[in-house]
Amino acid sequence: MLLAVSPYQTGNRMFRQTAGQAAQKQRAEEIATAALGFIAADEDRLGGFFAMTGLSPDEIRKAATKPGFLASVLQHVLSDEASAAQFASEHGLSPEDLQKAACQLGIRWD
Repeated sequence: MLLAVSPYQTGNRMFRQTAGQAAQKQRAEEIATAALGFIAADEDRLGGFFAMTGLSPDEIRKAATKPGFLASVLQHVLSDEASAAQFASEHGLSPEDLQKAACQLGIRWD
């Protein structure tokens, strides 16, 4: 009988996350969580988010537990330059901080 083994379980150094990488990802998730609060604080922004994602107010809690949700929240804020600037300003972040967080969450602009 063969068992499937994740490369993360093999001890392979290529797949280990360093403490610094884990801290960067946690910081990115904190920024995205703050972005969700930023969206929710304004009815127009929240309505735009619901319209863009197709979510309803009842579905947002369930969606928040899914992988990629925080990335989609941050991507939504970054999709509008004025919103991104306002969010960054209100939270003492630079545009570079937002870009780094986006990259940590897997958002790519190609």
